[in-house]
Amino acid sequence: MQAATRLVRFEAAPGDPTAPTSTPIHQTATFAQPSALGDGPYDYSRSGNPTRAVLEDQLAALEGAAAAFAFTSGMAALSAVSRLAACGQRILAGADLYGGCWRMLTRLTRRQGIQVDFVDTTDLAAVDAELERGAALLLIETPTNPLLQISDLRQLSARCRGSGTLLAVDSSLMTPLGQRPLEHGADLVIHSATKGLGGHGDLTAGVVACATVALAEEIGFLQNAEGTALAPFESWLLLRGMKTLALRLRQQEANAGALADVLARHPAVTDLYWPGREDHPGAELHRRQAELSGPVLGFRTGCRERSRRIVEAARLFTIAVSFGSTLSQISMPCRMSHASIPDGERALPEDLVRISVGIEAEQDLVADLRQALDAATPAEVRS
Repeated sequence: MQAATRLVRFEAAPGDPTAPTSTPIHQTATFAQPSALGDGPYDYSRSGNPTRAVLEDQLAALEGAAAAFAFTSGMAALSAVSRLAACGQRILAGADLYGGCWRMLTRLTRRQGIQVDFVDTTDLAAVDAELERGAALLLIETPTNPLLQISDLRQLSARCRGSGTLLAVDSSLMTPLGQRPLEHGADLVIHSATKGLGGHGDLTAGVVACATVALAEEIGFLQNAEGTALAPFESWLLLRGMKTLALRLRQQEANAGALADVLARHPAVTDLYWPGREDHPGAELHRRQAELSGPVLGFRTGCRERSRRIVEAARLFTIAVSFGSTLSQISMPCRMSHASIPDGERALPEDLVRISVGIEAEQDLVADLRQALDAATPAEVRS
């Protein structure tokens, strides 16, 4: 079954004799037990809930995973994965990571006696040198957020297996329809389901998909022990949002390509980042391991003030953090999504603008981006 079909054709309520076509919301904290031995299939919603179970089965099927787990946020999912490293061990992380992940690793994970180091995961020689020093976990994004750098999943998977290191891939930018890292050898896939999976900007959720039963047992234990499981209503919202994922991605991909063409031709733009363009340095590698280019692109103008004016001149692009929503959004990562990384340690350019492309009409987005670029660019530069 193709993923687009699986998104809408699945068993909505296993075992329910009324056979609803939409998964019911089991909005309850506890479940009555058949006996004093407490041997019912569910007992407490933190530990298991039928609505969340349908969602997690759906997520596992889409990723090709042994099991998947839904968390209260993407950060809760990332935190659970980081706990696979024990005190005295080491986590390697990609150098271009979401600011909230950087904050968690440097300000919380290190408090647990875990060493955290960062490496450019597009540089395999650098990764080899770091893995030789030992690591329990390598945590990466590909494409990265927000520089859209591409790392080689098969090569990194092979290197991690050789060194006894788990490979966890944050694939929030891609969703399972755009990229399935487990098929390329990764051990775990992480999603901020707040983004593309949910897609409507109306819920906060996270996902961890596991390649093996052993890893699933560890992540499931952490989810239950720390009480970070997604609530029934949010599980239902995520299931509902995912039904339109294929349609949303199709429109977002087309819109992103059209906007990338506008940016590539405009004289105010000095650098453009989107792996769907042939001139992107990681375009060929990305095509080998992904099916979509994604709804996020970035660009630079060479001037922070000019970039600010472009962001504020846009009318159909909401100034907001996050990405993957039906609404197009625009931001300067250094001042919003990655502001938690101190200036001295943040490698992002100050003039970088990130666009998350929505599902609006292509011609409307193109016209608005053009007027924003022109409004912020002196006439002598445009001519």
